[in-house]
Amino acid sequence: MSEIQISTPHDAFELLLAGNQRFVTGTSEHPNQDAARRAETAPSQQPFAVLFGCSDSRLAAEIIFDRGLGDLFVVRTAGHVMGPEVLGSIEFGVEVLGCPLVVILGHDSCGAVGAACAALEDGMTPAGYVRDVVERVTPSVLAARAAGRIEPDEVLAEHVRHTADLLLDRSRVLADKVAAGRTAVVGLRYRLADGTAELVASRGLEAAGMSAS
Repeated sequence: MSEIQISTPHDAFELLLAGNQRFVTGTSEHPNQDAARRAETAPSQQPFAVLFGCSDSRLAAEIIFDRGLGDLFVVRTAGHVMGPEVLGSIEFGVEVLGCPLVVILGHDSCGAVGAACAALEDGMTPAGYVRDVVERVTPSVLAARAAGRIEPDEVLAEHVRHTADLLLDRSRVLADKVAAGRTAVVGLRYRLADGTAELVASRGLEAAGMSAS
């Protein structure tokens, strides 16, 4: 399969959703996963989206969105929490590789979100660097509770939205590109049982008629 030609955030988002739909219905095509694609992408890469997701082993991006080599620039951390390395990686995907779409991928039954909720309830936080992950998720949980959102799916959606806003607040490179209409940031909530990815946050796709809170 030849190099994908994607010029707009909307086109990139539609391509991503189409792949997820194939995965959900069991009709995955497994594009760009052969020796020819390997040889084609060896000299350079032109991914159509940056995917910033949770490190959970059940969230393999190329599988759940039915993509292949050179399609997605993937950055993953537990609970999709971010630090300078994450911000730099995402900016690289947008600024250097020219990706028109940044996707934040959260999922139900997220251990990091669950641990943050538990820490607020019983006052006990994990040891080591896991504590740092939990502390970075905690503001999202607090914001959800302040808005009366206490169900697990609601808390997760709030964490995805908070991540999108935090990303744009911290990265001037990305914020400028979104403002100019050259890049969009979307947040998806993935359901482990059925494989669906639902839009819960949209920053930059509104003009195309696709919006989320």
